[in-house]
Amino acid sequence: MEDWFGARVLLLVLMVWTNSLLTALSQADLPAVVLPASVATGPTIRLDVGRDHSPGNPMSSFMYFVPLISPEPVSSITSPGSTQTVRVLSSKRKSTGHSLTVTCEFEFAGNGSQQSIFDLAPIIHRHERQLKEGGSTGRRLSSITVEGPGSGTVEVEGTVSNNVETVTEVRMRFNARDKTSPVSIWLCEVRYRDGEFRRFNEIVARVNTLTFRRKPGPPKMEVVVASVKNKGAGNGLWQNLKGSIMGMAANLLIDPLKVRAVGQQAMLDFGGALASGAATFTFPHATNLSLDSSPSAVP
Repeated sequence: MEDWFGARVLLLVLMVWTNSLLTALSQADLPAVVLPASVATGPTIRLDVGRDHSPGNPMSSFMYFVPLISPEPVSSITSPGSTQTVRVLSSKRKSTGHSLTVTCEFEFAGNGSQQSIFDLAPIIHRHERQLKEGGSTGRRLSSITVEGPGSGTVEVEGTVSNNVETVTEVRMRFNARDKTSPVSIWLCEVRYRDGEFRRFNEIVARVNTLTFRRKPGPPKMEVVVASVKNKGAGNGLWQNLKGSIMGMAANLLIDPLKVRAVGQQAMLDFGGALASGAATFTFPHATNLSLDSSPSAVP
């Protein structure tokens, strides 16, 4: 009886925690999408295949899609002395008269980290009165981090009509070759305490897959996570097991995230470049990106 009671308590805690993560990822109060007016462009990344002859791309260039999809301002921070690069290792294409599938394997090599830090100030401003009355923002995305080496794939699907190819789906997998994904998202809750806004209940979710689909309605990105842990949780057997269970539960409840239209289109165009065998791809300009290393005033 005690074991059954304990299992029920654990299930209840799991449901409450996962619902909190769902609230953080759903971002229900996104501001209206504003397309960039500038004709400037973002970085150009190399798509040439091969570990030996290609120098690869800086991690900051590969992760440039983050500020493109984010509705909030983003700061890009590369760790001092970072040697992280991303290069395409192979590309396999299958096509018929009506469809196409392309799978490109890539690797993250080198040491260091790349952070995309979301500015929470606009969210705080929109909810300032509520926060000062004792409320909370609920858990919010605070950063996306790529740390160390790893293996992944970009999977592209599309249709072919009258010899015109249209990419319909792009999946970015970060856990290829049974390696742990080096990509994690950090979330936190902001409350007003002792005369200032502070972060509480910080958690980290390791990301396995991001998916972009061409479909009617507001643009969205699907997320699959491998694990969810509290900030500071260790890498012991129990912590990792609990994190994996939380990740599986979160995947059952996470709705696709709303993203900016310019970001979704950029990722579909990226898939088109891979499908066509292009040697390079140039991102559009991200108007909300800051290279300043001071991400937010929230401690």
